Amino acid sequence: MPAQGASDRLYFRQLLSGRDFAVGDPVATQMVNFVYLIGDRETREAVVVDPAYRVGDLLDLVEADGMRLTGALASHYHADHVGGSAFGFDLEGIAALLERASVPIHVQADEREWVSRGTGVGVGELRGHADGDVVEVGSIQIRLLHTPGHTPGSQCFLVDGRLVAGDTLFLDGCGRTDLPGGDPALMYDSLRRLAELPDDVTVFPGHRYSPTSSADLGTVTRMNYVFRPTSREQWLAMLGG
Repeated sequence: MPAQGASDRLYFRQLLSGRDFAVGDPVATQMVNFVYLIGDRETREAVVVDPAYRVGDLLDLVEADGMRLTGALASHYHADHVGGSAFGFDLEGIAALLERASVPIHVQADEREWVSRGTGVGVGELRGHADGDVVEVGSIQIRLLHTPGHTPGSQCFLVDGRLVAGDTLFLDGCGRTDLPGGDPALMYDSLRRLAELPDDVTVFPGHRYSPTSSADLGTVTRMNYVFRPTSREQWLAMLGG
């Protein structure tokens, strides 16, 4: 019998806030965040990407699938992804997660202080990572790509032909660069780096800002206006910079 491949073992779920969890929460419904569950079906281990709003709902879904939470990944520090104060509301996030599950919280090293300030979680409880680091969940390897621009420590997650892109890249558009920590020039560099990945990589964004919830990178790079500029100068001119 042939060996079981990563694709066979991969546990991967895309969950939409206000529909798949946090149902009835007006902020979650309006913000249309995606949360991702990634794991190994054989070892039953899983991590959650960007837990926010009703963390209990997410943990209940993990348990209902027969999986065990072993960690969390943060794409960046904004409250709708990791919890904290936003829009006049206090949003649940990694602090609530740690109250129920003692698991490592994986963040980009440049953003440990930002995440800590926003969530109240101590810096010592956050595992800082460098570009190219790999987080293993059972036999599943998740490669961390540092993609600054939206925030200083924005990162994407590459796993078995899937790119969980956070707020760096949407199917239509990209993350804002005019918020604290944003940098348009760095965003250009990050987008160009993502464009170099294989065309058949599937992009899974941090929000549902388009009719579809995912698309192959080849389609995204052809159709998304953020890839039209061919130089940093053109990009900055397009943004009015």
